[in-house]
Amino acid sequence: MRLKDKIILVTGGSGLLGTAIVQQLKAEGAKVLNVDINATTTADLSVIQADITDGKSINDLVVTVKQHFGRIDGLVNNAYPRTKDWGVKFEDIPYDSWKKNVDVQMNSLFYLCQQVTVLMKKQGSGSIVNMASIYGVVGPDFTVYDDTGMTMPAAYSAIKGGVVNFTRYLAAYMGPYNIRVNCVSPGGIFDNQPPVFVDNYNKKVPMGRMGLPADIAPSVAFLLSDESSYITGQNLIVDGGWTCI
Repeated sequence: MRLKDKIILVTGGSGLLGTAIVQQLKAEGAKVLNVDINATTTADLSVIQADITDGKSINDLVVTVKQHFGRIDGLVNNAYPRTKDWGVKFEDIPYDSWKKNVDVQMNSLFYLCQQVTVLMKKQGSGSIVNMASIYGVVGPDFTVYDDTGMTMPAAYSAIKGGVVNFTRYLAAYMGPYNIRVNCVSPGGIFDNQPPVFVDNYNKKVPMGRMGLPADIAPSVAFLLSDESSYITGQNLIVDGGWTCI
């Protein structure tokens, strides 16, 4: 129960990773508020419908949580908004699509962090975990996409790399206020991808398999807990060894 009674926001808490993170944090005693655009707000605010790509929606979210709970102990930036043409090859990416994805992913994360830390500074504590990726740290291995018809979205690498270094910036800036900021970088997560992709990936990762949401959630809980009270500005890579070779 290392997160007992902590008020923690998880964006995109109804998705693949988000569901596992929410379950993990609840199991460790947290009062988790699942902030998701595809949800209906519940009376106890365990689920809050909000659009993190909209500034007013973020403002309303923070005000609502402050009024009902008086504090925000943790924030997990897990939501993954993107355009419908996400995943096209580099040569075919429309410029407006590139700009839109940077806006809805990177800029929304910035604004939510900015507004949440206003409250965290007043209470004198807080922990933020930003979900990044191995492809914010190393370049993609395009051979895993051979014979799959898939590719690695170019904006993904740019945005996740930005998240990693923005995390360092924010950790340095917020350190004097006892607010810690870290990120978790998962490796490839199994999500019923084509068998040829899964096989390609498994052959290249030292542990021989793709990750599962349950592999990632405990690292998020650790960084939100007091057990990591002297850890900030770090990128915890959970990838089965992908980035060590």
